[in-house]
Amino acid sequence: MKQFKTESKKLLDLMINSIYTNKEIFLRELISNASDALDKLSFEGLTDESKRVDETLAIDLSFDKDTRTITVADNGIGMTAEELDENLGTIAHSGSQEFKRQNADAQGDAVDIIGQFGVGFYSSFMVAKRVRVVSRALGEDVAHAWESDGVSGYSIDEVAEADLPEALRGERAHGTQITLFLRDSTEEDDTDQFLSEWKLRDLVRQYSNYVRYPIRMMVTKSREKPAPDPKPEYEDYQELETLNSMTPIWKKRKSDVEQKDYDEFYTSTFHDWEKPLRTLSFHAEGAISYDALLFIPSVAPFDLYSKDYQKGLALYSSSVLIQEKCADLLPDYYNFVHGIVDSPDVTLNISRETLQQNSQLRAIARRIEKKVTAELEDMRDNDREAYEKFFKNFGRGLKFGIYNSYGSKADELADLLLFWSARDEKMVTLKEYVAGMAEGQEKIYYAAGETRELLAQTPAVRSALAHGYDVLLCTEDVDEFMFQFLRSYHVDAVAGDSEHKGTEARDLELQNVADANLDLANEDEKKEAEKATEENKDLFGELKDALDGRVADVKVSANLDEDTPATVTAEGPVSLEMERRLQQSPEAGQAPKASRVLMLNAKHPVFGKLQAAKGDKERLALMGDILYNQALLVEGLPVEDPAKFAREITELM
Repeated sequence: MKQFKTESKKLLDLMINSIYTNKEIFLRELISNASDALDKLSFEGLTDESKRVDETLAIDLSFDKDTRTITVADNGIGMTAEELDENLGTIAHSGSQEFKRQNADAQGDAVDIIGQFGVGFYSSFMVAKRVRVVSRALGEDVAHAWESDGVSGYSIDEVAEADLPEALRGERAHGTQITLFLRDSTEEDDTDQFLSEWKLRDLVRQYSNYVRYPIRMMVTKSREKPAPDPKPEYEDYQELETLNSMTPIWKKRKSDVEQKDYDEFYTSTFHDWEKPLRTLSFHAEGAISYDALLFIPSVAPFDLYSKDYQKGLALYSSSVLIQEKCADLLPDYYNFVHGIVDSPDVTLNISRETLQQNSQLRAIARRIEKKVTAELEDMRDNDREAYEKFFKNFGRGLKFGIYNSYGSKADELADLLLFWSARDEKMVTLKEYVAGMAEGQEKIYYAAGETRELLAQTPAVRSALAHGYDVLLCTEDVDEFMFQFLRSYHVDAVAGDSEHKGTEARDLELQNVADANLDLANEDEKKEAEKATEENKDLFGELKDALDGRVADVKVSANLDEDTPATVTAEGPVSLEMERRLQQSPEAGQAPKASRVLMLNAKHPVFGKLQAAKGDKERLALMGDILYNQALLVEGLPVEDPAKFAREITELM
């Protein structure tokens, strides 16, 4: 009995109990090792014709419930007794890594070795009480068996020809067979699950579906018996089946794949019943090489905006699954993207379940973000119907991207946003809004509320339209908060022969039309408002007192049309819509409130009634209360005391 080299017992205990978080990963590791052995043989055949083999290179998987064993076999390059001792007797010695080092100049793309650390094999001991490895190196006359319980050491013995597995018999035989003798099942540790066809098939498809060699297993199937009896009878039979699909679709050239193949892969892999809206397939080479296949869905998953939703792309290394959801590959605002990234260059940690260097991931993520942005821009400019469909499903996330980044992502995301134009009655971008602005307009106007229909009827929106200014109608909960960080929209200088030729680059402020400081009026309207304000200071003071703290001020508005007696606006950082949204949150009691301002129309007949009631405290309070509550209703805001409001209307009538 030989002892493991290095501090074996401590290291092996660490291997079995600490490095891997998921015991089922053992099969991925053994299949990866087998794939490496086949790659080595394939490479040797390319460089030495005498070592070239004609047989099909494959990995065979089997299990036996009676003996509680799982067997993984390959017809790869095999190992000599010395290599068994070095590779399996020295924990953390990687034969694959050594092979890569020795052949770095010659191998190129001819071989895609997966192994790095020399520890994956020992994951077997998470589920096995004993492991036996029988291997015969290419060109060797004899085979050897390595065996260990993972505790007391290991033995290496020559195996007689008659005792060899059938695949390793004969003078030209070569390869390795690993047999795991499973631990007994307990309540805490269910090893019985691995002694089933469906579980092994599932593990292969989950972790090793795209290993380049066929992974085969005898499976049970059913067929109808050939019998004269009209009543059909069925029988079970065994058939060797390839469990993996081998060639990853993302490694194929785009010209070799039809869209229907991408669609089928997407719907089956990501469990969506709709075809993807857009498909992105690209390959990158350089300091970090990788293949990527990305999909923009047609519909949003039901839980997209829930706390349980997990974003991320599937991360593969040399076609072996490393992480099912690698969140670092996508920014939050592109969390809707599904897809796969496969790179042989990412530096994995020892368990190959996570990464060592986030800088590599960040480099890939930046490229992916640019690709997605470019695809969305192309859809926006060349397939507007599809883009509007996309934005209806996922636009909210883009807005959150600006809000959550405190505006730092505004430059990247602002041109992807769509808003409803009150004037044109269609979705427009900010750039399109600017192109249609009135002469001399220096701000972008928007209104936020519950529905477009209600917003279009508000005095502020009607007034802006009457003055020739378009208004963007915003109805999502994030809109008002996003605008607090978007603040302005940059417009580049205009050259050439366009009608805006000579316009200098500038930043256009975004302003809520429900802002108390909104300035839409012409000079004559402003002068009239200033005069009315000066002449009615005492009246406004009495009205403010009558409203008893519900408004911060009472003013004359120069913006209102002749049909609107009054409106409620806000001044300061909290708008009326922001207050309404905050009041719907769980922390409504601590939420800040808008500083409300009652804006009066001095040209409306009601203003004369107010002037006539000056000095009559009760009358003015009644009229002020009705005007204020009426203005709230028009803005889509709740009236604090509906019963009192109804009584006051009755009294006034």
